[in-house]
Amino acid sequence: MFSGAQFSLYPMTSDFVPAIMGGIAALDTYKDRLRRETDDVSTLLVGPPDVVVDAMRDAFIATARSGHHVVLSATLSRGCPGESDDPICTAPSIPRLAPGDDPVQAALRRYDPNPVSGIACSGQISLYPLGTEAHMARIGSCIDFLKHVGVYDKPKHFCSKLRGDAGALFSAVACSYLDFAPPEAHVVLTLTVSANSPSRF
Repeated sequence: MFSGAQFSLYPMTSDFVPAIMGGIAALDTYKDRLRRETDDVSTLLVGPPDVVVDAMRDAFIATARSGHHVVLSATLSRGCPGESDDPICTAPSIPRLAPGDDPVQAALRRYDPNPVSGIACSGQISLYPLGTEAHMARIGSCIDFLKHVGVYDKPKHFCSKLRGDAGALFSAVACSYLDFAPPEAHVVLTLTVSANSPSRF
């Protein structure tokens, strides 16, 4: 399997270079578990899908701790048939539901809102369980899960708006990415997260 993400950080400050570099430095903790490449547009993370989400969370939180308004924009993908398998992406954490299992209840059992960051944020996600049967039912189950864990804010065109502590929000994103399509499915998730916005409402 191949899994990874492309993400960009946008700190709204004239001193944006050290803010971005501080966020990227938070990825050093994951150097043995992820492959990463950074250029002038984005950072690529390749590795187990749960680790990819955790690493983006840490980069975002490290940047947001400055107090400046910061936005993270990301596209996550796992199981893309156009990518070669990569051994670093071994992901035993992707659950396989038994027949009759409720995906919402299974995701709730796995959900852990920690670590609590103390950083309030808002965001929006769109889930695309590509090539799977009943894909709208899968997306609907994911939305039900987000409501159950308390990070769902409201529906928007083409996405769901989220709100909550950064730790809880990224944990919910990880479950959304992992729990609502089979392990071998091609899944894409788009994510935007904002913290410290002066116009937050």
